[in-house]
Amino acid sequence: MTSKRVALCWLLVFVFASVCTSCAEKKPPPPPPPKVLVSPVARADLALFIEAVGTLDGYVNADIRARVKGYLRTQEYKDGSPVKEGQLLFTIEPEEYANAVAAARASVVRGEAAKENGQVNLTRNRALAEQGLVSTQMVDNAVAQAADSNGQVLAARASLKQAELNLSYTKIHAPVSGIAGLALVRVGNLVGQDGPTLLTTVSQLDPIRVNFPTSEIDYVRFPDRLKHLEQRDVEWAKKQFPKLDAHQKADGDDAGMELVLADGSVYPHRGLLVAANRQVDASTGTIQLQALFPNPGGSLRPGQYARVRIQREDQGKAALAVPEKALISVQGSFSVGVVGGDNKVKLRTVELGPSSKGMRIVTSGLNEGERIVVDGVQKISDGALVSPSPAPAGI
Repeated sequence: MTSKRVALCWLLVFVFASVCTSCAEKKPPPPPPPKVLVSPVARADLALFIEAVGTLDGYVNADIRARVKGYLRTQEYKDGSPVKEGQLLFTIEPEEYANAVAAARASVVRGEAAKENGQVNLTRNRALAEQGLVSTQMVDNAVAQAADSNGQVLAARASLKQAELNLSYTKIHAPVSGIAGLALVRVGNLVGQDGPTLLTTVSQLDPIRVNFPTSEIDYVRFPDRLKHLEQRDVEWAKKQFPKLDAHQKADGDDAGMELVLADGSVYPHRGLLVAANRQVDASTGTIQLQALFPNPGGSLRPGQYARVRIQREDQGKAALAVPEKALISVQGSFSVGVVGGDNKVKLRTVELGPSSKGMRIVTSGLNEGERIVVDGVQKISDGALVSPSPAPAGI
């Protein structure tokens, strides 16, 4: 190989090595810091509530039963329809009881005749005894006979009243106004055979009762709510409902309570606490409370479940709060990303309180005015540099 070729080869090797060295020394640019939305920590008034699952029930639930034996003759109402107090609901064949009334009346007539006869005999024997024409024994017998006749009359009259009462039981009326349920026995069936047969139930639905538990802690914390409940009855509640509907407070500075239905909607009328159970349930640590809610349209029915919501007066005023989506949860502890003046993130552990409408109260760990990441928390880590932008209102 000539010296020129050797020189050319070394030149190519040098050029190739220089190119490779340049490629190795050139590094890709670092990625830009992630973009996040930040918002200053501020104080706000939050509406916080005590919530419990309640069961709805009629204010009055009257079981309608057949109190005498017989075949059901008629049903005088439509299943599930409103009924008025005193309205006829069912009839039972009355002939047997009408005959019993007639027989009882005849017994009364016979008894009264015997009583009159005994009284006449007593009067006659006393007059004859004064003349010495009859013995004292006959007078005593006449007295006993008159007393026995009087007792028979009283017994006959009592039997007549019972027979008339049994006859009245063949017509069954509604004891209260409300909604009558589906009939449990149909026309033609024998009722009252082995005791009073349940025919249906009439429920008074306006107002409607809501039974719900509250914790012993809340019971101890808010004793004023349970004061003077003995003065609260259905008539008192009915007078207060218009005030609550007008967004005013009831007597006793009571703002009432809300009812959240199964579909998440809030019932348009507020209710009032009217009763508390006598004891705390030791197995659950709760006490049973009872509230009344107006139900003018009858839309609420016994057996429904709903959430009772009572606003807390002791919390939520000027509270330091952050959006719940700004929280980072790790093994039961919570932290937020605090962005400093150098746009670096510091993960700060925080202690939390109750929540309301997407906001969570922070009891410790943050100061008012500090900037926290409210959108993009999945992009941040402790000490990372970010590109912050102010979060729009409502974020």
